[in-house]
This record gives sequence, C-alpha cells and structure tokens, in this order.
Amino acid sequence: MTIYLDNAATTFPKPESVYRAVDRTLRSVGANPGRGGHLMGLEASRLIFEAREVLAGFFGIRDSARIAFTANATEAINLALFGLLRPGDRVVTSTMEHNAVTRPLQVLKERGVAVVKVPADRQGRIDPAAIRAACVEKTRLVVLTHCSNVSGTLQPVEEIGPWCRHQGILFLLDAAQSSGIFPIDVEAMAIDLLAVPGHKGLMGPQGTGLLYVREGLQLSPLIYGGTGNNSHSERPPEQMPERYEAGTLNTPGIAGLRAAVDFIGETGIDRIRAREAELLVHLIDGLKRMSGVEIYGPLAPGGHGGALSINLEGKDPAHVGFALDRDHGIVCRVGLHCAPDAHRTIGTFPRGTVRISPGYFTTHEEIDGLLTAVSTLLKQATV
Repeated sequence: MTIYLDNAATTFPKPESVYRAVDRTLRSVGANPGRGGHLMGLEASRLIFEAREVLAGFFGIRDSARIAFTANATEAINLALFGLLRPGDRVVTSTMEHNAVTRPLQVLKERGVAVVKVPADRQGRIDPAAIRAACVEKTRLVVLTHCSNVSGTLQPVEEIGPWCRHQGILFLLDAAQSSGIFPIDVEAMAIDLLAVPGHKGLMGPQGTGLLYVREGLQLSPLIYGGTGNNSHSERPPEQMPERYEAGTLNTPGIAGLRAAVDFIGETGIDRIRAREAELLVHLIDGLKRMSGVEIYGPLAPGGHGGALSINLEGKDPAHVGFALDRDHGIVCRVGLHCAPDAHRTIGTFPRGTVRISPGYFTTHEEIDGLLTAVSTLLKQATV
C-alpha cells in the first residue's frame, strides 16, 4: 500500500465530489464556455460563472470578475509580474521564494527592473521590519510567498500587506502553500494580487489556478488570442476576466475546483487546518525522538504550514527518498523543491532535503509508517 506524503506538490486523494464533478462535466457539458449561444455553451458558461462566484466568496473578493482562471499558480504569478512591472520599476521580495517568483523576476531584472531580496532567518521567517527597510526607496511591488514550500514557515503577511497598502506599494501574495489551509481574505490582508493553484490545498484538479487582480489595476495580458467576445477587434478586451483568459478554459478542471472549494466550505477550513496541524505535531514529535534526524523550519504548528523538511545524518536525501519509495511505499519529495534560495537560507543548499507533507486525508497510521521507515533507514549503514 502506498503512503502518499507529497501533498505540498499536489494533494492526493481528492474529495470524491471532485472526481464526480470532473466526470460529469466531461460527459455532459462538452462545449466551450463563452463560445456560442447554444444550450451546451450556455451551461458551460454558467458553470464557469458559478465557480468564479464560489471562489470569490472563499477569498473575500467583492467582485468575482476580478478573478482570472489560469492553468496553475505559476501562470498566475507570471501574469501578475510581466503584466505589471516595467523597466525602472523596483520590486522587493525574499530569499524564501519558489522559482515561480524567482525566475520571472530574474528575467525582469535583465530587462531593467530592480529586484531586492530580503533575507529570511534560518527558520525561514521574514521580518516585517526588514521589508519596510527595503522599501525606503520608491517601490512598485512587494511579492512574497505566504507559506514556504521548503520549511513550511508561515509569513506575517497580515502585517506586511496593510503596511504596503498604506505606503501605496502593491502587494502580490503567492498562496501556493496556504490557500485552502489558512484563511485568506484579500480585503483584510490588503492583497492587491493573489496567485492561487487549484490542485494543492484547495484539493482541486491539476491544471487549475487563478489570479485575483484588485479593482483599478490593469495588467498587460500574458497570452493573446480568442476570448469569445470582441471578435471584431485585433486588440484584447479591456474588461476582466476575458482580458486574461484567451483560449479555451479548463472547464472540467474548474468544475472540479468548484466542488473542492465546496467541500472545504462544508468541512470547515478551521477543521482542515486543525487536522493537518495535529498530523504535523505527531510527525515532529516522532522525529524529535530519533537521534540523527535534523528538522528544518519552525517546530510550533501555529507558524507552520504543511511542508516539513528533514535530513538524516550522513545520508543523501536523494537516496533516502528513493529508499522510502522503493522499500517502504512512501511517496515524498527530495532535493531543492524548486526553491534554491530557500535552501541557501536554511543551510541545506545544494543537496536539499527530504520533504514530508501530510494532507487532510492522511492518517495517523500513515505517519507512524513513515516514522518506522525513517527509524529503519537510520539504522542502516548505507541507504
């Protein structure tokens, strides 16, 4: 039996309602949304609209039209960064970012955008005072991850966002590791741009995501093409969401995403968070009892998301991950997790870590299975 502990990459399994929604949409709503006045096209459009409304309510977004559906959080971040920043602009970020932020910013830096990286501490935490200090010079944008995909560190964005708003600095939040696990309200947290994947904490299908764009902001599109309206013009539409949704949307995936968010709403995000924190405490307590295990990031569950990085003394993390999979049927992730700066920050570059990430459907018995496997590997001379 496989023990799946790679939920920071994508959650598995999904709620049963997600599978049903995707299957029903593929079988019954086969037309393109916004691409025809026939009944099937209208049904597809209605499905997309209702999903947008549900997601707007989930994130405290007043106008659901400010949500653009994307294929993933990476596309959403690219749309935000390339759509907003121009040569001469200045952006402040951190050393805990995923490559979905770091790589676009590097390209923009080469095009004349000034990029300042604020260092986090060894626990992966960003000090709001350091962000404020970095913004002494005129700054267009602050972009931060809400929760690290390496150390699990939850950042104090409730403090940073409102400060940015007061200073007239735009705030982009990468919620790849927090959406669906921690409550997010774009108004209360003063978020101007919010990038969200559908397939992680929201428990939806892969190939889904969204970008929220605050009213009054106008980005350049990332992709140009057909939008189902304004077909007479060679220019993209001005209004959202069509401006950023060129091409056919992933209607079955979005139907599954809506079902997943409904599941979270019915279950209660506080209950989901409490369950994952309980599993994390179980995991950390078990690992702390073992000699030869190094745990990275905060140990208190209140400041910790679902991803936990460890290393075993004297053992290569790649070999550990291979042995866990081959000999124990345990799925996790090893290496740099697409976040080399974060590993430099916590001291695990270049070899990386073994990342364990339980999810809502993980059981205590599966955590016990992981702990037994780690104990076994520690006793082996080589892995």
